[in-house]
Amino acid sequence: MQRDYPEIAQIRQIAGGGGIQGLERGNKTRPGIKIETKQQFCKKCNKVSSFDRWTGEFQTSNAPSTIPEELVTKILNYYNYTDSIEGRKRPKHELVIDHRFPMERWGDMEDINKVNMSNEDIERKFQLLKKDCSGNHNLLKSRSCEDCIKTNRRGKPLDIPFWYEGEDKWDPNIPTKGPEAEQGCIGCGWYDYKKWKDSLITFLKEEWYKDK
Repeated sequence: MQRDYPEIAQIRQIAGGGGIQGLERGNKTRPGIKIETKQQFCKKCNKVSSFDRWTGEFQTSNAPSTIPEELVTKILNYYNYTDSIEGRKRPKHELVIDHRFPMERWGDMEDINKVNMSNEDIERKFQLLKKDCSGNHNLLKSRSCEDCIKTNRRGKPLDIPFWYEGEDKWDPNIPTKGPEAEQGCIGCGWYDYKKWKDSLITFLKEEWYKDK
């Protein structure tokens, strides 16, 4: 995929390695920037490619707050070092503490993650996803959320069209960005994989008994 960065062609890692999302999100010291993507014919590649271009506009940074190491340990212990998708207990380096509500929809910077965060708030805000040599579930979720934002079609883990709340289309009555947007994520498997999995099992059992 081609990227259009004529002014910063010598930089090897765009946004310090954060890529397009890093530029759009911004951080604590700089605002995010608005980027548009378009398809056009590339004379160099001799084919139609995707190009990203800064519109010249800035937007509010929605960078995540640092998770203190003491809180990291507390979250890992709360979930017993077990990833939510495969249900396997893993070493720390194979786990990612994932924000259920994707930061691309926050619309602002995250509040400080306090060390004394309650178990209820940990459950509400975070889940554990795996990141090992066989796959990165956090990256898969990010790609799904990006697609949801662009198309208003909600995510389908494992390509299974099931949502424990709502349906495949984003509810037009729910904002697409800001705190209220989180309501539109509820029901998607990527938002709460364990609840999605448990709800799917219950649904399948009910359907199975209907046929008996």
